[in-house]
Amino acid sequence: MNLKKSLLLKMYKTMLRIRICEESLVEPILKGEIRCPVHLCSGQEAVAAGVCAGLKNQDYVFGSHRSHGHYLAKGGNLTELIAEVYGKETGCSKGRGGSMHLIAQEVGFLGAVPIVAGTISLAVGCAMASKLKKEKNVTVSFFGDGAVGEGVLSEALNFAALKKLPVIFACENNLYSTHLPIRECRPKNNIFEIGHFYDIVSFRVDGNDVLEVYETAKKAVNICRRGNGPVFIEFMTYRLRGHVGADDNVQGLHTDIRPMKEIEKWRKKDPIINFEKFLLENEILNKEILVNIKEEIEKEVTEAHIVAKESPYPENGNHSAYALGVSEGE
Repeated sequence: MNLKKSLLLKMYKTMLRIRICEESLVEPILKGEIRCPVHLCSGQEAVAAGVCAGLKNQDYVFGSHRSHGHYLAKGGNLTELIAEVYGKETGCSKGRGGSMHLIAQEVGFLGAVPIVAGTISLAVGCAMASKLKKEKNVTVSFFGDGAVGEGVLSEALNFAALKKLPVIFACENNLYSTHLPIRECRPKNNIFEIGHFYDIVSFRVDGNDVLEVYETAKKAVNICRRGNGPVFIEFMTYRLRGHVGADDNVQGLHTDIRPMKEIEKWRKKDPIINFEKFLLENEILNKEILVNIKEEIEKEVTEAHIVAKESPYPENGNHSAYALGVSEGE
């Protein structure tokens, strides 16, 4: 593998930026300063960073309820993201959507919604539009393993395969659908094989290895640009925080329903720590540079929180239910 130093640095910064942003939201959530449901993607940063590093600005991305990482990796404004989570007017959705309704059309992030599998069909429609207009744009649909149980995915795969659409179905399999382990959801943990039934090129990769993610995503993008899409990729990964908020069940207490041995096993696979080791061992970066990068991002995130807290709420109390912290079951 012979990747440019600038690309490696970009992916590292993206992952660290996502992690620091996500972890900065924990305390405000626990204090009740942030009222909307927040699904943190700590631990899954390599998927967003690796996939989006292989895209162009004019390519499109659709997310789900856990899409802070996708938004930031595609180039979404961090300050507007944090303001949106606080439900403020300066947010990317003007404070009316909250954590699960993100958008940054200027960089091709066309939306995230809380409905499981809710944007899969939209991504297919977007890819269809690109093909009809004879554009070379690629669309990526990010969704979790829980979305695989929704009928719309099968319909989308069939239509996309039939029309050879330039769309990448990116499944982030973190082994849990809300609080239900995948072994209780599926008779066999073989999500990537779904694509085979529709004659779709499919891959399963280590979603915590940003280099493997990037290389596979580039293959998928090239396939789609040549008019031979779609592509299905299953990324094996793990969230280090609870399904929603900081911890599962009781916020702030270690009452996670997942086995502690399992959590510790995945902590050793932390995508950021392992990529840092790679960068240091290969003398691409040194410890001083890593410290400087971290301090720079922490400053950016701190300033974003200040802006968010000082920003006004939407006029006339015009919040959505999600921004106010009232959510339906997922």
